[in-house]
Amino acid sequence: MRRITLFLYLFFFILFSFQNSFSQEPIEAGDPPNKTDIPDFFKSKLSDIENEVKNIKIGEVKTVATSPGGFPVYAVYYGEKEDFHSQANYNSAVAARNPVFYAKKDSSTKPVVFFLGPVHGQEVENIVGLVNLIHIAETGKDYRGQDWSSLKSKIDKCRVIIMPCANPDGRKRCPYDSFVGLPTPIVSKYGQGTRIDGTSWGWPQAKSLHPMKGNVGILGAYFNDDGINMMHDDFFSPMATETKAILDIARSEAPDMTVSLHSHENLPRIIPAYYIPWFMKERVDSLTRRVNIRYEKAKLPYVNNDWISELLVEDKEFPPRTSYNLVSALHHISGTMAFVFECSHGSVSERHPEPIVTHANILDIQLNLYEEMLDYLLENRLFWE
Repeated sequence: MRRITLFLYLFFFILFSFQNSFSQEPIEAGDPPNKTDIPDFFKSKLSDIENEVKNIKIGEVKTVATSPGGFPVYAVYYGEKEDFHSQANYNSAVAARNPVFYAKKDSSTKPVVFFLGPVHGQEVENIVGLVNLIHIAETGKDYRGQDWSSLKSKIDKCRVIIMPCANPDGRKRCPYDSFVGLPTPIVSKYGQGTRIDGTSWGWPQAKSLHPMKGNVGILGAYFNDDGINMMHDDFFSPMATETKAILDIARSEAPDMTVSLHSHENLPRIIPAYYIPWFMKERVDSLTRRVNIRYEKAKLPYVNNDWISELLVEDKEFPPRTSYNLVSALHHISGTMAFVFECSHGSVSERHPEPIVTHANILDIQLNLYEEMLDYLLENRLFWE
């Protein structure tokens, strides 16, 4: 009897510990509570990722890093890895006047796409998109039961790597599962964090102290538990194991296209990397226009195309305002067509007194982006031969 009691105690202790290992930090008094009307398909939690990867049958799951907080960083792989006959790193191959020395990509090899989930833990909308993308790759349907067999068929034609969350530490510290209808300052408070006196670090000031240590009240979900913002890590000597894992995937997989998924209060849009070749910026611009056309047809919010070209211009004078960030590094380590995508998180402010998006809009924005990326790549691939 005592053995049975001890067994049950240990069982429930382990179960309780597992459940609480993915529980989020509490919300401060006076802040709005976590929403209770979040649809079931809006799977934005670490536990949602955990449940999804445990049920994968077609893809291959790897734990590519362990965060400072002790959480696994997963990457899910679909399609066989090609032998690109690499004999040099990308930088050296370009110096030799042909990237084929790094990776031979011709019509016999599959395109490679890298979907990089949020490096900023409060940008939960992208976890929603990628968990649903994995479910589509496995079943052909999203978690609403909506058929995406066309998207699945394109995944099957490619080598696809999906990292559903690059910053599980930050996601755990974010106490909200959705920001639709919540005040924008709440996103800033728990995203960029606060100083000891309670004032918000905000954007872009949250990048002025890195690692984020010292004058910290709430450590924002921008950062892992060591205070590292992976978007602005030291890429020649990464401080975060998560950053190193991201770069290692790009180096070994030689992706044709990579998206780093983010969120903001504004309309959804693609932002190109800085300090990359002009022809690559033009390709990103072309993809952006295609995505906007797709959004317009689907009656989803999108940016005005006249505004897009402004993002192609880099600094012309001192002081510099554009940075060589994670997306730039991903290009220079692998030649990938890398860019940021900013989804709308649906918060409200004076600028946007009503949410720009619904929960369903957010998922549709994500999935339409993914399919247009694959369409573009399958139709406009650059061959290295």
